[in-house]
Amino acid sequence: MDLYKREKYLGKIRPFFHDEGMIKVIVGVRRCGKSCIMQSIAGELESSGIPTSNIIYLDLDERKNRKIGTPDQLEALIDAAAEGANETKTKYLFVDEIQNVEDFEPLINGYRTDGGWSIFLTGSNAYLLSGELTTKLTGRYLEFEAFTLDFDEYLDMKRMLGHQVDANLDVEFGSYIRTGGFPGSLAYENDDQKRAYVEGIIGEIFEKDIKRRAKVRHISVFNAVRDYLINNYGATTSITNLLNHFNNVEHIPIKRETLNRYIQILVDAKILYRCQRFDMKSRRSLQREEKYYLADLGFYFARNTDNRINYGPALENIVYHAARSKGYAVSVGRIGRLECDFVLRKSHEGYSYVQVAMTIAERSTEDREYASLEKIKDNYPKYLLTMDRLLQRRNGIKHLNIVDFMANDENF
Repeated sequence: MDLYKREKYLGKIRPFFHDEGMIKVIVGVRRCGKSCIMQSIAGELESSGIPTSNIIYLDLDERKNRKIGTPDQLEALIDAAAEGANETKTKYLFVDEIQNVEDFEPLINGYRTDGGWSIFLTGSNAYLLSGELTTKLTGRYLEFEAFTLDFDEYLDMKRMLGHQVDANLDVEFGSYIRTGGFPGSLAYENDDQKRAYVEGIIGEIFEKDIKRRAKVRHISVFNAVRDYLINNYGATTSITNLLNHFNNVEHIPIKRETLNRYIQILVDAKILYRCQRFDMKSRRSLQREEKYYLADLGFYFARNTDNRINYGPALENIVYHAARSKGYAVSVGRIGRLECDFVLRKSHEGYSYVQVAMTIAERSTEDREYASLEKIKDNYPKYLLTMDRLLQRRNGIKHLNIVDFMANDENF
């Protein structure tokens, strides 16, 4: 597959290409495109005149590197690859899927403190930054989170690959909702092949990111929790309600601490993203009744044979995904008894508020969707995103078509 350059991530990392004091860490769910981002960086360095001998690129998921599991083995691999490098110039070290090596942190930190190395790492789960890297490298690493393709990238990559893009973007948007944004899925022609590809990713995540790290004793119970949360993404969720469902409805015995642990495993493996509630009055996050969104809608597509689209959670998931990829912190807003789908925050930009709906064609629906936004009394931007082509004007709230908004990669 040709390399698709993802400028929204390259633009964030580019200022640090030559920074020897900062380790650049790219994290994200497996197969979201982290390797392509690193390969793009290496390609830009080579195009800028950096000798190829000073660009050391190691993919630890490659078959030839499958036995590299200890720091000593990794060190030997790095040093061998760097033998021809010009020692008077910076060496650029890329290690893909670094979490395959246990206790890699002191070794990588050693290369950083030696000087002369600009280091880039990728990892597919939260364990990457849960150990010594955070304690030993406080202020010495930068984390860049990568996501699967946003809708604008999905369209761009289809064009790059020579695939036809329907002039009616609503048709393309429907396909994007059904199959998701894993870059590799665009190599396949039909839905069955795409579904099989994403199923393979789910299996790979379990084998490499869950089974290896988290000792799950009851696989069938874990899978039941996984499938339930995937099938009910975007729904308000509480541990108490989940316990009642599994113990009393599905008759799957599970304890509270086990359920909490299984959910955290799914979050750490970046299958799910936790979205907390945010009280608009107190400006504080609320711990109860969270929502979980999918790292990619393809996970839902792969776990279900029903191709009908539930637009409510699907559109929410797309907005959550796009906002996170743009660097926003995202919460569900609570305003008294009303709910604002998303409160977006950037430290230097303040807040944005987003309500998402399939349509507001009916007056009762229009009033309901506008109500929470109209209750917010500050002057930060407020958006209502729907599939409607006829757009409303009301109280300074921006009613926009979600397909066009996402296709144009608009900011909130």
